[in-house]
Amino acid sequence: MTDNQDFKYILATDCGSTTTKAILIEKTESGYRLTCRGEAPTTVEEPLHDVTIGVKNAVREIEELTGRRMLDENGDIITGKKDEGTDIYLSTSSAGGGLQMTVCGVVGAMSAESAQRAALGAGAIVIDVIAVDDGRKPHERVERIRKLRPDMVLMSGGTDGGTVRHLVEMAEMIRSAKPRPRLGNGKLPIIYAGNKDAVKDVAEMLGDDVELRVVDNLRPTLERENLDPAAEAIHELFLRHVMQQAPGYDRLTQLVGADIMSTPNAVGYIIRTLASEANINVLAADIGGATTDVFSVFGGIYNRTVSANLGMSYSVCNVLAESGTENILRWVPADVDKKELRNRLRNKMIRPTTIPQTLTDLLIEQAVAREALRLAFEHHKSLARALKGTQTERTMGDFPDGEAGDTIVNMNDLDMIIGSGGVLSHAPNRAQAAYMLLDAYEPMGLTMLAVDSIFMMPQLGVTATVAKEAATEVLNRDCLIKLGMSVAPMGHCKKGEVMCALKVGGEVHEVKCGDIKVIPVPETAEVEVTPLRRCDVGGGKGKPVTFTAEKEWAVGIIVDCRTRPLILPKEDSERLESLGKWHKAFGLEVK
Repeated sequence: MTDNQDFKYILATDCGSTTTKAILIEKTESGYRLTCRGEAPTTVEEPLHDVTIGVKNAVREIEELTGRRMLDENGDIITGKKDEGTDIYLSTSSAGGGLQMTVCGVVGAMSAESAQRAALGAGAIVIDVIAVDDGRKPHERVERIRKLRPDMVLMSGGTDGGTVRHLVEMAEMIRSAKPRPRLGNGKLPIIYAGNKDAVKDVAEMLGDDVELRVVDNLRPTLERENLDPAAEAIHELFLRHVMQQAPGYDRLTQLVGADIMSTPNAVGYIIRTLASEANINVLAADIGGATTDVFSVFGGIYNRTVSANLGMSYSVCNVLAESGTENILRWVPADVDKKELRNRLRNKMIRPTTIPQTLTDLLIEQAVAREALRLAFEHHKSLARALKGTQTERTMGDFPDGEAGDTIVNMNDLDMIIGSGGVLSHAPNRAQAAYMLLDAYEPMGLTMLAVDSIFMMPQLGVTATVAKEAATEVLNRDCLIKLGMSVAPMGHCKKGEVMCALKVGGEVHEVKCGDIKVIPVPETAEVEVTPLRRCDVGGGKGKPVTFTAEKEWAVGIIVDCRTRPLILPKEDSERLESLGKWHKAFGLEVK
């Protein structure tokens, strides 16, 4: 399939672990638009044990909503007919737990970390990282591999012409574990992406009990990291081994017009497409019940991380344990003690489908979301690093071999933050979503804030592989809701001192240090921001910058003159006063 094909209708589904979501895209006189959306429970588990049943149920809802016949008399999706069905059907999937991988490397901070980035970038969940220097004894590593039963293993280590012995020892460890794949009874796929000089010895050591796939070295030299070949192999083996073992996927592959993509891989693809098409740096986060995925593109370099223990329901107590009660409570503009917080979050963990019933419940949930997003972002920055002291060549990810350098995630260069997941996309007030993103990420300068309206980025990602124009148009018109422009001056100022002035149309707004001000945009207007002479909003200290404010923004211009890093008052009375003032600036209730 190529992007040159002229599709009138595009049907795409995302088979999630609990829900299968379908969207129908139609080419109209004004371009490609989302026509409607349907959903149904995913049916990969017993008793139905066939993922296509959930797909057809979701498509049947679209059929009922549009009046367009989408399924034939046998219940199959109609494709290629002018007056009914769709021109092409596409799908993504994370049903059955998605793609679960173990990565192995010689050195944890070098080859193992490179392997982790390659796996994450290909849409996998990395369930363990094993390295020669990880502090575990050999028998502990063997037992760990045996118990995990990953879908596949990625091996890496050594530059070409470098170490061989450690790679052979790693292969011996894997062979001793006699690993079996999570699904089915076949051979475990192992991708070898290490020193090419060790291929023969590693293959002999692994023997015939595994399916070995050899690709180019992830780190052929100290100055270069090459993730693409390994990522491509991961995707191919995912389709052939993991997808084919799941109930009904063999029938699903016969229905689609292009390869099925893993859900996170598809989200990453549409994020990269957006960054490339608009020539911007993007940060995106998808916060779910059990995990939080973070995606970023800086300077064309794509990174993805998964915080598998940070979520809003099943993993909410992990957020509590990692963050601490104080860090969660600091965001709550209400009198809630530590014991009450712990009890509320434990109840949420054992009753994950419940939703907030009171304003206090909602304030606590959104406080937890701030911490989950913040912690996942810290994890993301720790993997998205550059090298020090060497000239680097980058392909798909960022590269911390050799001496680990600083993160490549530079908030001064960030153009857009996208939030996704129920707590953000379905917040009762769009201002609440903007407020959470502002607190969690502390953007600097000018940064557009947006949310995914109904989480259709996976379907748009797989659509972009065959119809980029359709995917990008629907992304910008129907998927992303622009909340507004965050204006955050950087520099030293005294509390109460005017930090910046904004001229919006003919009206001037002054904002003091420590304050937030939200300026609605009833009509599209030119905005000029003039910072205090000691401060910078992207044009240099004291120099004004301009941008166009659009009336479609759900919240407006959000001027954040709080310090960076953001430090809340320690005294409860002062903290509650500050929180109350900031909530009021957004027009939000606190009691």
